[in-house]
Amino acid sequence: MKTNKSWLVWTLCLLFAAFMMSGCSAEKEAQPASNKEKETTSAATENKNLSGELILATTTSTQDSGLLDVLIPLFEEQTDVMVKTIAVGTGKALEMGKTGEADVLLVHAPADEEKLVESKDAVNRQLVMHNDFMIVGPKEDPAGVKGKTVQEALKKITESNALFVSRGDDSGTHKKELALWKEAGIEPSGKMYQETGQGMGDTLKVASEKGGYTITDRGTYLALKDNLDMDILVEGDDRLLNIYHVMQVNPEKSEKINGDAAKAFVEFMIDPDIQKVIGEFGVKEFGEPLFFPDAVK
Repeated sequence: MKTNKSWLVWTLCLLFAAFMMSGCSAEKEAQPASNKEKETTSAATENKNLSGELILATTTSTQDSGLLDVLIPLFEEQTDVMVKTIAVGTGKALEMGKTGEADVLLVHAPADEEKLVESKDAVNRQLVMHNDFMIVGPKEDPAGVKGKTVQEALKKITESNALFVSRGDDSGTHKKELALWKEAGIEPSGKMYQETGQGMGDTLKVASEKGGYTITDRGTYLALKDNLDMDILVEGDDRLLNIYHVMQVNPEKSEKINGDAAKAFVEFMIDPDIQKVIGEFGVKEFGEPLFFPDAVK
């Protein structure tokens, strides 16, 4: 009988201990998430509350390089927003921002971008990435520009009356090209200077087919080089830096502007994880990155 009582006491103690442990576990599970967990949950919830369509006006280089084919699906996956990309010259993209025809801009003409911010047509401008411009041309290099400075190369192209193919589309690349001609003290004209009025990819193809020289961003050239009969001839000059910013079109311009989605896209582009994606883009295929991430967050 004594033995039975002892067994009963031990059994009750074990049951009580199990009950207490279960209660503690449930209490622990019921505790609120940490601040970090709260922030993550809040951000995810905020993004998932977004909706509608986001109009992204951007330069053709981000499209032709293939970068947007990687980034846009990631953004759409994180939100319930569908992105409509309009790839045009930077000048046209900035004009779309000015007239309220886009929600967010991804462009590479810093001086003109600053004017848009000063006029309050754009807000929340953030540095995203950079690569560089290059002069590319026929592998035989009839003008002898290989290894020269930009100014020397442009002078040699002019003196030899070699063909130079320009985008001529008021894009960021076109603006850079015109600035470089001006710095070299040359006003290109005549048959040696032809404008395509098209994007970077199409301009490269025309220059390649006609045996001409052109100025291109590195990303687009590397993405298309297997289909081009051209070499990189001039690179590494400080004048050839190519800087990209992202910015929102001022949502006060129109009720049609999807301001919340635009803000989310800006935050997306400067997010450390996305910056890593940008920095790794092209490495596996081309052996080098097509863009270098610059956002500091």
